[in-house]
This record gives sequence, C-alpha cells and structure tokens, in this order.
Amino acid sequence: MNESLRVVIADDERPARSFLAAMLRGFEDVMVVGEAEDGAEAIEVIEQTRPDLALLDLQMPEVDGLGVIRLLKKGSLPLVAFVTAYDEYAVRAFELNAVDYLLKPVEHSRLRETINRAQERLERAELRVEAAARLTAAAEDYQAATRPTILERIPVRRQDEIIILPVKEIASIVADGELLHLATTRNETYTLSYRLKDLEARLNPAHFVRLGRGTLANVEMMRRVSVMPGGTYVVTLSNGQQLNVSRLQGRILRDQLLRL
Repeated sequence: MNESLRVVIADDERPARSFLAAMLRGFEDVMVVGEAEDGAEAIEVIEQTRPDLALLDLQMPEVDGLGVIRLLKKGSLPLVAFVTAYDEYAVRAFELNAVDYLLKPVEHSRLRETINRAQERLERAELRVEAAARLTAAAEDYQAATRPTILERIPVRRQDEIIILPVKEIASIVADGELLHLATTRNETYTLSYRLKDLEARLNPAHFVRLGRGTLANVEMMRRVSVMPGGTYVVTLSNGQQLNVSRLQGRILRDQLLRL
C-alpha cells in the first residue's frame, strides 16, 4: 500500500490521546489527520477528514464510541478499532464479530497489528464491506455483555438521613464538577457524589436521555421543546425546570422524540 493510512483518534483523556498519537506518528505508513476529545467532536472530525481508520474510545461523555458509529452520516463510516480499558466480555463480543479492538494501555505491537489489518481491509474491498456489516452486531453484543443492572432506586444522603429516591420520580440529573444534582417531579433537589456517565449506564435508556455533556432528563417529564436561534433547543420539564440541549443532542431528539 503506497499511500499512508489516514487515522483519527477519539478519547476524552488527553494523555491517552497523546500516547496513541505519538505511537502512530512513529509508523512511516500512518498519518494522524485528526483528534477528538469526545464523541460529538469525533463525529465532526470524521465527517470532515474522512479517515481510513478511527480509533474510538468506548466510554466518552455525551456520545460514546458506539454512539459515534450510530450518528455518523451515511457513507462517512471509516474502519473502526475500539479502544477500551474494560472487561473481557466486551473484548470477546468484538472478537466474535471480527471488529478490531485495543486494550488500554495500548501496546506498540498490538497497534501495529491493527494498522496492518486496516490496510488489508482497505486493499480488499470485500473485507471492508464485511467489517461494516458486522459493526452493528458487535455493538449489540457489547451492550448485552456489559449492560449493568438497571437502577430503580438511588440512595442519597441528606444530613443524617439516607433518602431512598425512586428513579421514576427523578426529573433531571445535572453534573456540577464531582457532584450530581438530582431534581424530582416535586422540585426537591438532592446531591450525589457520582460520575454522570457511570450513573447513566445504570439508568433505563428508554426513560433518560442526554440533553448535553452534563445533563440527563427523564423523557416522561418532558413537556415542551422550544427551538432556539442557531438550531439548539430548550426543554421544559413537568416541574417547570428548563434545560438547554446541545446541538448534537438536539439532532438525536429530532430523530427519536420529535417525530411521530
């Protein structure tokens, strides 16, 4: 293969991105054409640069690696190697579906294997078609293998008490640094020390939707969606709370919630 393999890296941890980029730049037959620090930026960079290969971290805020695949415009999907620090079940799911993966910390020799595999698929069109066809199946297997128990109640501390808060009564969850602010249907507010993406993974995705990098809303509590200048939205909940919607999540809302 005469031309350099054009690669995009997406990882919300800067050291991990820098580490991968440094290794890739050490390969004479590879060109790093873009980097992204989250899934939303990854979509933009991939659609702009049209790389041969995207190295996508599985867990990124707002839009994870699987979400990037789902939201890319038709025809923009490159070859994909997922990067993960997580369990053997996820790895096995991708292995069985012939999708490349890299375990953190990424080893130089393993990265070279991925590059070689990508180059082979680019040279053989039938392999690239096969890889794209198997990607959806791999994503479904991964989600099934790693899906945690769905929470129905969340224990939160208030002074000397532990409040058992039913998840169905939560209207919104907003991140503020290391804390999460949970607002209920009765406009009560509770504070929890937890990472938003970890809590999101344990909530029913049919009931909670991302509105932005640091905001989740209960779909059942959404009463009005107002279009704002620039193509963004503001969602009004049944408790009167108003929440801004990021441009990317607005696109998801249009596709999933605002059509009959």
